Amino acid sequence: MQYRSLGRSALKVSELALGTMNLGPRTPEAEAFLMLSHAVSSGINFIDTADQYGGHLGVGATESLLGRWLSEDRSRREGLVLASKVYEPMSADVNNRGLSARHIVSACEASLKRLGVETIDLYQMHHIDRSAPLDEIWQAMDRLMAQGKIIYVGSSNFPGWGIAQTNERRGFQQRLGLVSEQGLYNLFTRHAELEVIPACQGYGVGLLPWSPLAGGLLAGPSSTAGRRQQLEATRGLHSEQLGAFEAFCADLGADPSTVAISWLLHQPAVASVIIGPSSVAQLEQALTVQSVQLDAASLKKLDEIFPPMGPAPEAYAW
Repeated sequence: MQYRSLGRSALKVSELALGTMNLGPRTPEAEAFLMLSHAVSSGINFIDTADQYGGHLGVGATESLLGRWLSEDRSRREGLVLASKVYEPMSADVNNRGLSARHIVSACEASLKRLGVETIDLYQMHHIDRSAPLDEIWQAMDRLMAQGKIIYVGSSNFPGWGIAQTNERRGFQQRLGLVSEQGLYNLFTRHAELEVIPACQGYGVGLLPWSPLAGGLLAGPSSTAGRRQQLEATRGLHSEQLGAFEAFCADLGADPSTVAISWLLHQPAVASVIIGPSSVAQLEQALTVQSVQLDAASLKKLDEIFPPMGPAPEAYAW
């Protein structure tokens, strides 16, 4: 496993981060525990969750599951970079959501309790909250940092202007600001190249792509029958493009899902790719990314199959 700096911070994170959205709702606890342990033993030191994850089990269920796994062996916490998120509704209460100072503080306390830890290493705003003044948001974040309850702050699903606005303000205050942005980015969905990636590069923010397989579109023929059925309509619309991609991967002798993840690791600003396996087998497949080498010719071919959005900002500002 290789490690990279999280944006302009000195914190080192594994190139693959274990996303936990499936743990609990789709992956039973026993297998989830095996997956977590296997990920750590394979060199993954970065685990990403959110207070809202839990699906039909209810909000907070995934954090609670992680807390039970951590409690089995307290030494597990020492080597991990643990990330969670705040914003999504946690109940019907109108104030139990968003990025008000009140909710940020109370949500962090609740996450810490579910996880059974004293500190969250990376606390991420799950979405931008246009109703919350930046001063209010950072009042809460600064308080939590001063108390040792969080260390770094990141964003998720932010536009480029939101990253710029936030870090300009924090820079004026001579404070660190955002160190990461977790956003949708994959071969199939490259909109981040227009503004988000240039903003990340300009402000030293590490990009954490989620949905690296485009919801399974880039998983190739090896995806399960059930998943292929769900994606059949979308695949039909893009059959020529996906067929070309799968043929390219076959010539390369690599699984499409592994190639898709490897491509992301070649892109600017990317600090770590969020993988979201629902089984140990899927995790093991993702871990083979280290064996895939994409040279300049391969990267050019992938750009031909999945045309880039840029070059940015020249694509829309000239």
